[in-house]
Amino acid sequence: MMTSNMNIFLRCEGAALFLATLGAYYALGGGWLIFVGLFLVPDIGFAGYLINSRVGAYFYNAIHSTIGPLALGAMGWWLVWPLGMTLAVIWLSHIGADRMLGYGLKHRSGFKNTHLGTL
Repeated sequence: MMTSNMNIFLRCEGAALFLATLGAYYALGGGWLIFVGLFLVPDIGFAGYLINSRVGAYFYNAIHSTIGPLALGAMGWWLVWPLGMTLAVIWLSHIGADRMLGYGLKHRSGFKNTHLGTL
């Protein structure tokens, strides 16, 4: 179980990621309606829980890891593909907001058991 201080630190880190991505999105000149419309798309990872908690944790964690959006953002930057960078920033923003609210990466034992503690 994670200590309270560590949990607070990790939630603040999530808040910093969320705020930084809002600034990045503004700098990219994206439309806020698109942002709102796509913000919850990463939660499609919940669908894995319809199979079982092991599959659910796998899909949720794969989608809620920062590796995917960072790779997409790098590819968008490298290829001068603004849409890729925009989607990456929205995806990272979702991850930051989740971490800020205490929704961490899931353990196989169940949805409520996360790397940030128990929900």
